Parts: sequence; C-alpha cells; structure tokens
Amino acid sequence: MESMMIYAPIVMALLGLIFMAVKRSWVMKQNPGDGKMKEISDHIYEGALAFLNAEYRLLAVFVVIVSIALAVVSFVVPTTHILIVVAFIFGAIFSALAGNMGMKIATKTNVRTTQAARTSLPNALKISFGGGTVMGLGVAGLAVLGLTAFFIFFFHVFMEGVWTNTMDMTIVLETLAGFSLGAESIALFARVGGGIYTKAADVGADLVGKVEAGIPEDDPRNPATIADNVGDNVGDVAGMGADLFGSYVATVLAAMV
Repeated sequence: MESMMIYAPIVMALLGLIFMAVKRSWVMKQNPGDGKMKEISDHIYEGALAFLNAEYRLLAVFVVIVSIALAVVSFVVPTTHILIVVAFIFGAIFSALAGNMGMKIATKTNVRTTQAARTSLPNALKISFGGGTVMGLGVAGLAVLGLTAFFIFFFHVFMEGVWTNTMDMTIVLETLAGFSLGAESIALFARVGGGIYTKAADVGADLVGKVEAGIPEDDPRNPATIADNVGDNVGDVAGMGADLFGSYVATVLAAMV
C-alpha cells in the first residue's frame, strides 16, 4: 500500500488538469460579445501569441546550449547523471506551456468578462475567476505531474524502486533538480522579456496618445492601446504563469531535499 502512495500525486495532478479542461470549456462557451469586441480581442490574442512564439524560438536556442553544458557537467560531477538533460528540457517545456496556456485563456476570458459585466457583475466575476482557475490549476497540475513523474522514473532507475541509501537518493534529487532549472530558466526570460515589452508598450502608448494626440490613457481612439494590452498579457500573464510554475517546482524540490 505504501509503495502505491508514491503515485497519488500523479492522480491528483491529472484530476486537476481534467477539471482545468472542463473549466476552460465552460469559459469558452460564454458570450464573447459583438463583432467589434471580438475583433479587438483577436488582435490582442494574435499580438501576444506572436510575441511568445518569437520569444520561445530564441529560448529554444538557449535550452539547447544549456543542455549541452549540463551533459558535460554530468560526466564531471559524480552525484548527477546524463538524465539531468532530459529533466531540464522537460522543465523548460512545461514552464513555457504553463505561461502560454495562461496567456491564451486570459485573452479569451477578458472579452467574455466585459460582455457579462454589461448585464451582471456577479456573472462577470464568475467568468473572470473561471479564467483564473484555469491558469492556477494548470500551473499546479503541470508542476506536480512533472515533478512526480520524473521522481518516480529516477527512483526506479537509480534505486530500482527500493529505498536503499542516501547516496542514491542524492543522485535522484540532483538529477531531478534539472527539471527545476529548466522551469526557472524559462521563467526568468519570460518574466524579464515580457516585463520589458509591457513597459515599452505602456510608455509608447502614453507618448503617442497623451503627449502627441492628447488622448487619455486606454482610450479606444488610441490604436496603441492594443499594444498596451498585448504587453499586459505577455508580461503579467504569460510571464507570471512561467514564474509561478518555476517557483512552485523549486519550492517543492527544496522541501524534498
């Protein structure tokens, strides 16, 4: 019975991800508003997605370089293993997925919340919290799933599924640290890169709107407002999602150590 308890976190993570999918489906079924609202929402979504795609292409190069470095280190340091490279790559993929998933649901939730607020503030709050729930469960579910799956895999590879000695467990945890390193690497660039874009778009919109044209901030007459909203999504949502994922993984791994 005790040997089966190690698989319990995977079951909990999968249940969380299933509920996340159900909640996302519910949010997407809500009224997105009229044609103009959907058009603006699509522009924000496309802009945020274009930024993330460009960012992730550059980060892919970084992941390859660090993976090579980790492979070299694994042959030098006796308490680690070449499998740290696999853990690192999957940590980076999961972190990017967490941020991307949060950004997508945020852009779709925004317009539906706006439409709901026209008739009912409680409904608007319900939809907005539903969108937040999707990202929250996604981050936690992916983190628990990734950590547990790799821990079980390394536990069977290095300890043959039996608690043996401290040295073997040290190798398991140090190899598992690659997952956290991958997650934090993506979180760092997503947070900083997204933050720079956010502030650049914000300042640019203010300069064009307020200073040159005399248009108030976030006024619909200012086209730069769309760039401002794109920045909010890539920095405060996608960047935050990757950041939370990395922090969650690092905290759990620290407790395990």
